[in-house]
Amino acid sequence: MAMTWPVLFIVLLGALLHASWNALVKSSLDKTLDTALIHVLCSMLAIPFCLYLGLPSAESWPFILCSLVVHVGYYFALAGAYKHGDLGLTYPLMRGTAPMLVALASFGLIGEELTPLAWVGVACICGGVLLLGFSKAWWDHRKAIVFALTNAVLIAIYTVIDAKGARNSGHVAQYVCMLFALDGWPFALIVFWQRKGQVWPYVRTRWPVAMGGAFASIGSYAIALWAMTVAPVAMVAALRETSVFFAALMGAWFLKEVWTRQRIGGTLAILAGIAALRLG
Repeated sequence: MAMTWPVLFIVLLGALLHASWNALVKSSLDKTLDTALIHVLCSMLAIPFCLYLGLPSAESWPFILCSLVVHVGYYFALAGAYKHGDLGLTYPLMRGTAPMLVALASFGLIGEELTPLAWVGVACICGGVLLLGFSKAWWDHRKAIVFALTNAVLIAIYTVIDAKGARNSGHVAQYVCMLFALDGWPFALIVFWQRKGQVWPYVRTRWPVAMGGAFASIGSYAIALWAMTVAPVAMVAALRETSVFFAALMGAWFLKEVWTRQRIGGTLAILAGIAALRLG
C-alpha cells in the first residue's frame, strides 16, 4: 500500500469536512445536545443507503459493535472538551496526539510498518497540529486537557478498529453506512433521556445547521475509512488531522484571527509532514 496523490487530496478534502462539523458543534449553545442531534441525523441519512446496499459481511459485525462502544465514550469526551475549553485549545490537542497513537497501534495490531520518512511525516503533522493550537492557556484548563487527551486515546482506538473492520468487510460503503446507521443512537438516547423536555425545542431550531454537520461528518469519516483500505492507516490518520490546519485557516479568513509566527511554524511543519508522507 502507498499514499498516492489522488488518495492524499481526497483525504485532505475529508479533513476540511471534519473541521467544518467540529466548528458547528463548538458554535452551539449546547455542545452535548448538538453532538447527539448531528449523529442522529447521520443515522437517518445512512439508513436508506443501508437498505439499498445491504448488510455488511458477518466478519464486519464484531468491529462495528466494538466501534459503537468506543464512539459513545468519544462523544461524551468530545462534548466535555468543548464544554471546558475553546475549540482552538481542545481540537488541536485531541487531533494532534491521536495520529502518533494510531501509528504505534497499527504497527503493533495490524502489522503495518512505516518507512523512516513516513514516521517523520507523522511526527511533523502531529507537531504542527499541536503547535497551531498551543497556548499558555492550556495549563489553566486542566479539565479540558483531560477530556481532550482521553479523546485522543479513544480516537486512536476506534480508528484502528474501523480500519481493520472496513478492510475485512470487503465492501467499505456497506461498513460505513451500517456504522453510521447505528452509531448515533446509543449516545443520543442517553442524552435525550437526560434532557427530556429540552430536546424537541432545540431540534426545531437547530436541525438545519445540524444537518450540514451530519453531511460533513459522514463525508469525512467515509473518506477516511475508504482511504485506509488503499493506503497505510497511520498515514491516513495523520493526514486527516490536518483538519486543524483548515480550522486555523477558517479562523483567519472568517474571524480575522491573527496569523502569528507560531501558526506559520505549525503550518510549515504540517506541509512538511504531508510531503514526507507522500514521499515515504
